[in-house]
Amino acid sequence: MEYRSSVDIYTEWDIVAARQLGRNEAKKSGFGTVDQARITTAISELARNIYLYAGKGKIEITRHSENDVYGITIIASDDGPGIRDMRKVMEDGFSTSGGLGAGMPGVKRLMDEFKVDTELGKGTTITTTKWLR
Repeated sequence: MEYRSSVDIYTEWDIVAARQLGRNEAKKSGFGTVDQARITTAISELARNIYLYAGKGKIEITRHSENDVYGITIIASDDGPGIRDMRKVMEDGFSTSGGLGAGMPGVKRLMDEFKVDTELGKGTTITTTKWLR
């Protein structure tokens, strides 16, 4: 079983739409309120990064199951400048936008799987999954 939906990110309102879609999909998957909040927070961080650093991109949300284990995967993709220093970006407290710096390390902690593909001048794709336990 697989169900996919997405939100294009162009404005701050699109971040709100992506958060709401993520919460709805997490709820439909059977996640409790705490995990719904984790998933929603991860989506918010990813969508905000797209808006701030790439200008536009997409959040894709997929509900799926493997061997009767249910999960939700979020793919955040853009054609922006790419991430120059992955190690620095993954440091707690690092921020180039003046934010709290919880961004990428926070997303990694909130979710069960986390993978970044980035290429300078070509863009970034972040894939992260939360499994229903």
